[in-house]
Amino acid sequence: MIHPTAIVDPGARLAADVTVGAYSVIGAHVEVGEGTSIGSHVVIEGRTRIGRENRIASFSVLGGAPQDKKYGGEPTGLEIGDRNTIREYCTFSTGTVQDAGVTRIGNDNWIMAYCHVAHDCQVGNNTTFANNSQLAGHVLVQDYAVLGGFTGVHQFVRVGAHSMTGGGTILRQDLPPYVTAAGNPTKAFGINAEGLRRRGFREEKINEITRAYKLLYRSGLSLSDAQSRIAAQAATLPELRILSEFLGAATRGIVR
Repeated sequence: MIHPTAIVDPGARLAADVTVGAYSVIGAHVEVGEGTSIGSHVVIEGRTRIGRENRIASFSVLGGAPQDKKYGGEPTGLEIGDRNTIREYCTFSTGTVQDAGVTRIGNDNWIMAYCHVAHDCQVGNNTTFANNSQLAGHVLVQDYAVLGGFTGVHQFVRVGAHSMTGGGTILRQDLPPYVTAAGNPTKAFGINAEGLRRRGFREEKINEITRAYKLLYRSGLSLSDAQSRIAAQAATLPELRILSEFLGAATRGIVR
């Protein structure tokens, strides 16, 4: 299952059915779970742990040292969950001791070519990163978020669950859950209604989220007043709870 031209360090731990393509290099502290396939010319290094049934395409580099001038060779890590698709030329860095020490990618993510996930990023489940999406350090991406091609995310920014960006978007502030945004400077353009329908949200729930969006963006209320109104509604509307909690934790401001 390992091509004869691949170099796999004896210390690496690969499940018996892992496939490794030609000229790939696997480092000493790497663990790879069952059913994962690694294409040709892939480099997996550092303290990297990869789960089950992932598909890693050619020329990706996973587990490289963080691009942080403060990094001094500390034993930080990269963790990748199960059933992720990672296409060509993706680069995922390990963490830093100044933060979690671990960069994490969850399960069932679809990450297209040339994407970068920098040190200490935390990516949830079922996200989609279109080509050339780039995350700076310490970014949080929640479940089911969709990043359009060439989206750039500033360090420490949070991308909310079920949100979506258009191509070429630059996020310098947090993007709340459910919201679609595009441009540079970034502007909000409603909620990701079609994405919610595809995920089984009933129409009455989508209408509740739409009303919360209008409170936040079209009512003329200050951010704190809109946040208070949404928090009150979230007590009886579970779909608004993640929006309320997200707004309450904002430190960089939100796209608005």
